[in-house]
Amino acid sequence: MSYTITTPLYYVNDKPHLGSIYTTIACDVLARYKRLNGENVIFITGVDEHGLKIQRTANLNNVSPQNHCNRITSQYQSQWDEWRVSNHKFVRTTSNTHKRVVKEFFNKVKANDDIYLGRQQGWYCVGCEEYKEITEDTERPFCNIHQKGLEWRDEENLFFKLSNYQKEIEELINSDYFIYPIQRRNEIINFVKGGLRDFSISRVNLDWGIDVPGFPGHTFYVWFDALAGYLSSLLIDQQSEINLDNISNLGWPVDIHVIGKDILRFHAVYWPAMLLSAKLPLPKSVFGHGFLTREGQKMGKSLGNVLDPRTLLDAFGVDPIRWFLIRDIQFGSDGDFKQLRFVDTVNNDLANTFGNLLNRTVTMSRKWYCESIPQPNNKISNHLSDISHEVITKYFKYMDQLNFQKAAELILKLSTAANVYLNDQCPWTKIKDPANKDVVANILYSVLETCRISAILLQPIIPDFSNKMLLQLGIENSTIQFDESLKWGLLKSDTKLPEPNPILVRLELNENM
Repeated sequence: MSYTITTPLYYVNDKPHLGSIYTTIACDVLARYKRLNGENVIFITGVDEHGLKIQRTANLNNVSPQNHCNRITSQYQSQWDEWRVSNHKFVRTTSNTHKRVVKEFFNKVKANDDIYLGRQQGWYCVGCEEYKEITEDTERPFCNIHQKGLEWRDEENLFFKLSNYQKEIEELINSDYFIYPIQRRNEIINFVKGGLRDFSISRVNLDWGIDVPGFPGHTFYVWFDALAGYLSSLLIDQQSEINLDNISNLGWPVDIHVIGKDILRFHAVYWPAMLLSAKLPLPKSVFGHGFLTREGQKMGKSLGNVLDPRTLLDAFGVDPIRWFLIRDIQFGSDGDFKQLRFVDTVNNDLANTFGNLLNRTVTMSRKWYCESIPQPNNKISNHLSDISHEVITKYFKYMDQLNFQKAAELILKLSTAANVYLNDQCPWTKIKDPANKDVVANILYSVLETCRISAILLQPIIPDFSNKMLLQLGIENSTIQFDESLKWGLLKSDTKLPEPNPILVRLELNENM
């Protein structure tokens, strides 16, 4: 059995932004967690490279659409590597495999008599690649998301009979397992209650797209094209004839689509209906997360407050940003990036609560126990093992719920308890009496073991920081699996401890950001 996770297929009109980084890191945390739980994970990400917006952007830059896509896509791929994203699949909608999949998918839907020629009239947002429902009487309405005027369209298109699937979609979205979080589910339920209307799946007079078989002059509308990318990602290595009926053997249906709340309707309504028409299994769940703002304001080029992930990466490094995005923001809700809060959070959590605890405990162990992990007297009990067991149990529950923030807080709780325990026990005082050497050994071993367990629980969130903690404990090239590695007492006594170094240098505010 496999567990399949997808990010959205990111639109390559521009380089990656902090919102796409956030979504992808959250998926990476989930993927790493599932792997550590022993599951066979298929982690899919990629890019959506067709559509009018891409064509216009390329024209403005005096390059071909393909060259534009190649340049931007390479930035996504390189940044995913730098952000430690552990995806298995990366799909491009300009690939030959994807084009074959889209046409095969269309043929299956058409064979089910769910495609017809019609006329599309309405106000269109090029940025959203979507027709907008306009209720106000205005000469030229605008898009609230992109803050740009809409364009009037009147053209012959191919349509998908979404209205045929009203009952099935209502049953799906009203279930307790399909849409998360709950507040997003309610939004979709209200939308569907209004009645599903057929939607356009093709464009005319748009060269930059995939040709629709049997309909000269028509190219696939970007959403019909892009959503099929989740299928083509699993067939990307197939050399033989595309057969979508066999895709269940390759990791379909996905266990979870993770997307921004602005495209939830496409994934929770349109996509399931298209799959029903093609007689393919439906995704098991869809999670629509919130938006990121900066210092309380929506980020936008016109406001001049967009946070470039590259600038953040160069200034602060991977682990601090991964930690802050997961630790500070409730996944599913909107979040705000405030630099002062970011610096304070990272310094307090990573440099102090985790880093300083490990550093000073290793220093004491090296000084008093031959530069090694001390041998504990197991008859001397403490409460850190009990807290560890409690934290681990709750950690699994929260991670399974995609409540990454609560899971991060639990790891902090464990490390904070070890800090308090160390200060209460005062081993630096007790060691002055030679009779207390066994007592101090037990204190230090328990704290170091707590650090080991904390490091393992941190693996999905900040893997590099976690590995540095383990190296500080003398643990190298370890194969970690939760079912074995989280048992109390696995830290090997008498292991030589390397000389401690700060795992994270404290951050400073960057006035130029």
